[in-house]
Amino acid sequence: AEALRAEFPALHQRTNGRDLIYFDSGATSQKPARVLGALEKFYARDNANVHRGAHALATRATDAYEAARDKVAAFVGARRDEIVWTRGATEAINLVAQAWGPSNLGAGDEIVLTELEHHSNLVPWQLLARRTGAKIRYARLDADGAGVDEAHLLAQINGRTKLVALVHVSNVLGSVAPVAAVVAAARTRGAPGCAVLLDACQSAPHAPLDVGALGVDFLAASGHKMCGPTGIGFLYGRREVLAAMDPWQGGGEMIADVFLDDGETTFADPPARFEAGTPPIAEAVGLGAAVDFLADVGMEHVAAHEAALGARLYDGLAAFGDRLELYGPTDAADRGAALVAFNARGVHAADLATFLDLEGVAVRAGHHCTQPLHARLGAPGGSVRASLALYNTADEVDAFLAALARVLDDFDGAG
Repeated sequence: AEALRAEFPALHQRTNGRDLIYFDSGATSQKPARVLGALEKFYARDNANVHRGAHALATRATDAYEAARDKVAAFVGARRDEIVWTRGATEAINLVAQAWGPSNLGAGDEIVLTELEHHSNLVPWQLLARRTGAKIRYARLDADGAGVDEAHLLAQINGRTKLVALVHVSNVLGSVAPVAAVVAAARTRGAPGCAVLLDACQSAPHAPLDVGALGVDFLAASGHKMCGPTGIGFLYGRREVLAAMDPWQGGGEMIADVFLDDGETTFADPPARFEAGTPPIAEAVGLGAAVDFLADVGMEHVAAHEAALGARLYDGLAAFGDRLELYGPTDAADRGAALVAFNARGVHAADLATFLDLEGVAVRAGHHCTQPLHARLGAPGGSVRASLALYNTADEVDAFLAALARVLDDFDGAG
């Protein structure tokens, strides 16, 4: 991690007179120099629109853009024609809701979600249910508040279930979903064609992913959490599932042939069918560079490093005793990301995060786009979340814990 830190310019600064400790990677990761360089090179040398251009810049831009698709496909174990560029995971999930949903869901059909979901994996399905008359079933949080209740989740899947959509690693609890059991239940007990969608925003940056081994039909991820630029993400969809889906936006790039009689207009094969208009070219190139970076480090090494950091972080916070309320699994082995959400008794999450910022520590405060989960946790005001990445160190964890102790002492003294 110390060697990697040299690659990240943003980490080498002082905030409020102190060395920055960036513990907000669950919201967005910092970017290595090679990603910044790839963006600069594209705009300085290769900037052109992709596809159909006959000149040298257009050829270079197209090659770099499509090479990035190859890199992402290899990163998750997919075919290149199974990777659709989107603005992020939110758009990827909305794409499925709008392009797959209306053709596959109707009145009486059911969607299974969990109480742990990010709003981007709740609201699109609620909107779809309103339009189609489908019903949503929600799997509850387990009794310990450590993750989804697996038995309850599997019990929701029945012969009317057309879709199960769930988060791979919770952005609040850090818990890992029982994906294998869900896929098996969807295939054996769900309605014919029952699909499984996985929100991989908090797993893709932190551990190896293989969509074939996972067995899901769709997977959504955001580039900006993977050391890539903002404004880029991707949807993985099984080839045969994508091929059966209608377009969700119309325009250039997504067509085969266009006629004035709209009934004769035909559409491109996936993934182009779902990529109308000028795409996020530079952002895709930047994400390709980020994937190269992560692959060079080795995702198995990232996972091992972050597991050790996460255990150190959780144990350090647990040592505060009843001064803090921690959320998520107590066993580090049950966590899929190095993050801990918590509250200090008698201190609002926003106040605690503000005073930590004065100590040079960047953490997130709020609901983390999971209002229903926080309501279930008995924390309607939100929580503080410390989320780490491959570039963080054990020394930073210790410095954060010391800063937190000083801040809590200050609040105690003020009280």
